[in-house]
Amino acid sequence: MSTTAAAPWDRIEGKIQPWHRDRLAVIYVRQSTPQQVLDHAESTRLQYGLTQRAVDLGWAASRVLVIDEDLGHSASGVEDRPGFQRLVSEVGLDHVGLVLGVEMSRLARSGREWHQLLELCVLSGTLLADPDGIYDPSDHNDRMLLGLKGTISEAELHLIKQRMWNGRIGKARRGELAVPLPVGYLRRPDGEIVLDPDEQVQAVVRLVFDLFEELATINAVLAFLVDHGIEMGIRVREGPGRGELVWRRPSRVGVQNMLRHPAYAGVYVYGRSRLDPRRRRVGRPCTGRVRQPREDWLVYLPGVLPAYIGLERHERNLERIEANRARSQSMGALRNGPALLVGVIFCGRCQTRMVVHYQRGAGGKLWPKYECCRAKADYGGELCQQLSGTCVDEYVTDLLLAAVEPAALEVSLQAAEQAQHRRAEVDRIWRQRLERADYAVDRARRQYQLAEPENRLVVRELEKNWENALSERRHLREDYDRFTSSRPRVLTAAERDQIRALASDLPAIWRAPTTTDTDRKQLVRHLIDKVRLTAIGDSERVTVSIIWAGGHRTDGELVRPVARLDQLSYFPQLAARARELTAAGHSAPAIAKILNEEGFRPPKRRERFGTQRIRQLLQELGCVSRQERAIRRSAFPLGRNEWWPTDLAREIGMPRVTLFGWIKRGWVTARQLSDRRRSWVIQADSAEVDRLRQLHQHSRGHRPRQAWLDHQQTTIIRSEEGTHDDDAEPQV
Repeated sequence: MSTTAAAPWDRIEGKIQPWHRDRLAVIYVRQSTPQQVLDHAESTRLQYGLTQRAVDLGWAASRVLVIDEDLGHSASGVEDRPGFQRLVSEVGLDHVGLVLGVEMSRLARSGREWHQLLELCVLSGTLLADPDGIYDPSDHNDRMLLGLKGTISEAELHLIKQRMWNGRIGKARRGELAVPLPVGYLRRPDGEIVLDPDEQVQAVVRLVFDLFEELATINAVLAFLVDHGIEMGIRVREGPGRGELVWRRPSRVGVQNMLRHPAYAGVYVYGRSRLDPRRRRVGRPCTGRVRQPREDWLVYLPGVLPAYIGLERHERNLERIEANRARSQSMGALRNGPALLVGVIFCGRCQTRMVVHYQRGAGGKLWPKYECCRAKADYGGELCQQLSGTCVDEYVTDLLLAAVEPAALEVSLQAAEQAQHRRAEVDRIWRQRLERADYAVDRARRQYQLAEPENRLVVRELEKNWENALSERRHLREDYDRFTSSRPRVLTAAERDQIRALASDLPAIWRAPTTTDTDRKQLVRHLIDKVRLTAIGDSERVTVSIIWAGGHRTDGELVRPVARLDQLSYFPQLAARARELTAAGHSAPAIAKILNEEGFRPPKRRERFGTQRIRQLLQELGCVSRQERAIRRSAFPLGRNEWWPTDLAREIGMPRVTLFGWIKRGWVTARQLSDRRRSWVIQADSAEVDRLRQLHQHSRGHRPRQAWLDHQQTTIIRSEEGTHDDDAEPQV
């Protein structure tokens, strides 16, 4: 007589108590991938069959809960497993008496998650069961056995991953691993990678690389594609429509990925990115990828794939993209500011890249200023040097146009040819879109004609598809007509003549409103590698060294605007000459005329000395005749504690213009005379003089920039000889 061994389910040894059956029995169902759900249906049925096992153990069918939300989810992480999260929540709420699974690896393959579940089961008194038996996590022996099962499950996953990884790497090193292909490539059924057979897809890809070669920035390429209505052809990678061609509007990320991807240069690569768990977002399994540097790529096989561009051109594109980044170590991308030399200008003293700052003037116009501020920004030091950007840009522009002028005609012809070629490429893409629309209409027509007229359910749908195709073709033709009306397919004779005529007048092209600041800076970067500036002390002299593309060097010197006369390099000669002319009996207007004829120039790059400026210079030099001043002031004698503004400014040690500003603001007590010069007289005793002196020192410490701006913007309007007095208010 044969005996039958008891099944593991029957050897419960009193572990299941009545209060366990008062709770739920949970059946946890999981498959690692969607493909396993389709191919391994028997495993899924076996897991669902555990429901009957729970009933056999004494649970009512209504008290058996099946959690199958994790079908198609791996057990290596809890973030992507809503079913496991639900199971943990139910256990923690004391709703579960028994958890069943065909094996412990179905529950978790991570030690952290597995032991977290065990701890919750201990606290809530929940039992675990698999085909080998029923386990009580609160029992020491069962807990040790469950821990061993969890460790084996985690190690098993590691071995599976290791075998799969070794297989992937071995196949990738032979260039045979099927990796996702970028736009413009197609994989045949036999695994061969070829260029997309669609001509329009290839034309758009080649156009993107040509545009980047010409425009040099990703934003400019994207703007061109959008302005000309060009779409990107993309093959669907998954789903029912896998392999179908769809057209989508271009995006910045798409253009950037196309320019960066080495496949377009014929290079097969693998391992360009790695997974960083810290950057992974919950609920998004494809996030957390970090781009790796070239030296860390796992596979790099040139010449394996069909190429759109050469490898050298691809490297050049990567260098240009890197240089377009806004960093101090690179020149950065072209932007809309008027500064011409941003990115290529360097300090001749410390050899660091200079930055550009803008000041907004009258009418909102931006005035650039180049500064070497690396020491100040990094170490809190002083500015190395700073100077007006306008004078530097003008100097470099003159040299640039002089260098380009001999090749102006050849450049104009190349520009005409390039414009013609670009229009032809865009027109060809538009015609390919029209051809595709014609095919869609013809296909819809043939489908409609092949249908049985009696089958109205099918005929109505096919008729609707035919009408939609006709409507799309009509709209596309209208868009094409509007496009060609604004941008003819070929350059007209008038346009070619205009290009040749402009070649003879490069300054006109340079200053034309249609030439943008970006265009000018693009030309500068094509022809000039570096511009080094070195200001000679605080003077107006600046040495300039231009290093052209190709290594040729041009050295020169320019004159920058300075704020004061004593900053001029020839100020000692100017002062000596002014004293000499004053001693000879010349008046201020005569001195101004003589100095202008002798080539002396005032600061701020002005062309001529004015009479008032000479009077100020003579006063600062102490060359004003006291007798002349006494004669002018004798008609209006001063009272007690009264000052002429010039004398009080000298007493305080402040600019006379600033003192007149204080009079305007009411900071000093003053009265205006009734003479024709409308002179001012200030009332100030010794205490008031001390207060004004302290006020001047306070304003210098707290408002240096505003005081400098006031000084820069204040000019004296030239008047006839004898109509101005030192104590009359300057006109602003």
